[in-house]
Amino acid sequence: MNLYLIIFTSDSEQFDQDRTYRIHQELFQALEKHFTLHLIPYTEVEDIPGSAYKMAFICSGGVEAKVIRNFSLLPYPITLLTDGLNNSLAAALEIAAWIQTKDMRVHIIHGEIGDMVKSVLSHHQAFAAKRAMKHNRIGVVGTPAPWLVASHVDYLLASQRWGVSYIDIPTEDVYKYFNKITDDEIGMDASIFANRASSCQDATPDDLLKAMRFYKALKMVYQEEQLDAITLSCFSIFNEIKTTGCLALSLLNDEGIPAGCEGDLQSIMSMLMVKKLTGECCFMGNPTFIDSRQNEILLSHCTIATRMTKEFIIRNHYESGASIGLQGIMEKGPITLFKCGGECLDEYYISGGVLIDNSSLENACRTQFRLKLDKPVSYFLQNPIGNHHILIPGNYVATIQEFMQQNRCKLKE
Repeated sequence: MNLYLIIFTSDSEQFDQDRTYRIHQELFQALEKHFTLHLIPYTEVEDIPGSAYKMAFICSGGVEAKVIRNFSLLPYPITLLTDGLNNSLAAALEIAAWIQTKDMRVHIIHGEIGDMVKSVLSHHQAFAAKRAMKHNRIGVVGTPAPWLVASHVDYLLASQRWGVSYIDIPTEDVYKYFNKITDDEIGMDASIFANRASSCQDATPDDLLKAMRFYKALKMVYQEEQLDAITLSCFSIFNEIKTTGCLALSLLNDEGIPAGCEGDLQSIMSMLMVKKLTGECCFMGNPTFIDSRQNEILLSHCTIATRMTKEFIIRNHYESGASIGLQGIMEKGPITLFKCGGECLDEYYISGGVLIDNSSLENACRTQFRLKLDKPVSYFLQNPIGNHHILIPGNYVATIQEFMQQNRCKLKE
């Protein structure tokens, strides 16, 4: 990994690479355990590759006016790195205060050397995830479910902010492949999947075969359209071909492909963000019940990546009472709950928490997780970003928070 530091020194201390390195050696050597370090004077910024990872390094005091005159050279949102030597922290504070008067974001990385390196690594992780999302294609099979009245996304604004494209795909493109696939072609895959389940309670062998055919058809469309993520209008599809997308979405997520339900444009973007940022699978669910006294919620849906579970049960789909749904059982432990929303995907919710139970209520979707959250659950009742939220096993709050703040998103609580 390359890190280009844009060097600002005082007029009395003209840039000398060797001398600068010696003075700030402790920080630079710590950074070099993770990055190939490039020290570039601000007068030579044009020599830095356009897509490179870079930030301003304040070497000393007395550079305030110099930085202000050249702040357009700094990557936005502006981050100032300083170890405090030679009055550099004082200069960074003055610079940051001026930047804030212009209604721009600025962040100072300073502190113990180890903490500074961790902050730079977190900053780089967010930078790399945003770069990895550029030119990604999100397939939207069918149209979003009609009840998702607050989950619209403006395709143009999303493209401008995040560099992604939403690709509308007619359901007929999937049916074309679905109708050509024979049971013989997918019989072995269906049998293997059934044998992996801890039990099969409600579904029939024919249900499983049709669901596996749909998975194969959806995978073909995914490959044909060269997609990076996919969401589908699963209820309208069920009405047409009498099979659910629950198994298909589970297997796609197992393969590391973000795949979501109900044509939810905001949730599939949230899932794509999680994948690029953490590499983890995640679970898209409905907040089903809220216990304000215990600060708990029940999150449920009828599909989950099987690799997120310690075991899973093949069930029927809750709302329709037919076809295939999955009941996943996850290990108890720390989780992160996340959602990116808003018409141009510039708002977000984030909370850590603990998965405390796998529930089996009859009047909710098949996979059910009872979560105790770190933040007040009153958010869901007073200021929610829509219905669906994304569960990630493990604590990724700081990682996601850094990413969303770098991309100028507003936290909702």
